[in-house]
Amino acid sequence: MKELVEVIAKALVDHPDSVFVTETEEGKETVLQLNVDPSDMGKVIGKQGRIAKAIRSVVKAAASREDKKAVLEIQ
Repeated sequence: MKELVEVIAKALVDHPDSVFVTETEEGKETVLQLNVDPSDMGKVIGKQGRIAKAIRSVVKAAASREDKKAVLEIQ
C-alpha cells in the first residue's frame, strides 16, 4: 500500500522528489503517513479535502482486499 500512495501522490505534486510515505503496522491496522513539500500540500488535499478523501477511499479499498484496515495521515 505504501507504493500505491507514493504513485498517486507523486502524480499530483510539483516536487515528486519530496514525497515520502512511512508505513507502520499495528495488528490488523496499517498507518500510512504521507509527507509532501509544504507548497504541494494544497494539491494533495484538494478543494474541501476532496482529493485527500479520494486517496483515502482507494487506500481503504486496497486494504480491505487484504483483510486489513488502513489509515492515511497527510503531513
